[in-house]
Amino acid sequence: MATVSVIIPTFNRAKKAARAISSVLYQGFTDYEIIVVDDGSTDETKNAMRQFGEKIRYIDHPSNCGVSAARNTGIRKSGSPFIAFLDSDDYWLPGKLEAQTAFFRTHPEAMICQTEELWIRNGRYANPKRKHLKPSGDVFEPSLRLCLISPSAVMLRRGLLEEVGLFDEGLPACEDYDLWLRIACRHPVHLIRESLIVKEGGHPDQLSSLYKGMDRFRIQALVKLVEGGMLSDKQLRATLGELFLKCHIYGKGCIKRGKKDEGDFYLRLPERFEGGPRSEVRSRRSTPNNE
Repeated sequence: MATVSVIIPTFNRAKKAARAISSVLYQGFTDYEIIVVDDGSTDETKNAMRQFGEKIRYIDHPSNCGVSAARNTGIRKSGSPFIAFLDSDDYWLPGKLEAQTAFFRTHPEAMICQTEELWIRNGRYANPKRKHLKPSGDVFEPSLRLCLISPSAVMLRRGLLEEVGLFDEGLPACEDYDLWLRIACRHPVHLIRESLIVKEGGHPDQLSSLYKGMDRFRIQALVKLVEGGMLSDKQLRATLGELFLKCHIYGKGCIKRGKKDEGDFYLRLPERFEGGPRSEVRSRRSTPNNE
């Protein structure tokens, strides 16, 4: 059994998926298995995967079920004690797996860690804004506002997913935001302060491009979190504050765009949680986080 299962979901990204796989094969640490889940691609992905032969396990989803289902299939088919994710439009730099497995050897209590990353937007390197800087340790409250954990940067213990559950296949987007919050409310998320992945953005097949109004999916994740009963009093208060804020911003935005019924629904949604910190909606000024 390999030490690390590397799970790569892909859909219609033949060339980029091949690049992602190659970036794993170039790692100095070699005790891994690569599981590629092709989520119903209609391009040349299947043919492109043949060049890797037995170096990968190729799983062909019969239809496009979404990235959560693809990742979950990979998790279920894997057998390693550690799991690492790699989105097919990203790629790793040499030393990524070595750094993370070394971290877990020296921190046996740790359940999850991630690395820093380099960003490419529309073919050019980009600097993250201050709000995107990754914290380390107790990242729960900073992660409520926007996602501060990148799937391609993460390595975690299999037992962690057995504890908190897999990706929510009912969320078409922000599925990682949902999972990371379920993890971060229970465990510290450690950061290796070295940029060991390259994360590409700005292309039209990204979920953030396909789905407008991403905050509605974050709202779903926050409602689940509040109703799940796993939060401390402090975490619950912070989550309710962010939920009310996102509902207020998204609801007002819907009304402004002529979607009154949808807007009214989100503006009324906080009424489900009586006694929450509604004043925080009025005291904080923000804009929607459409990544």
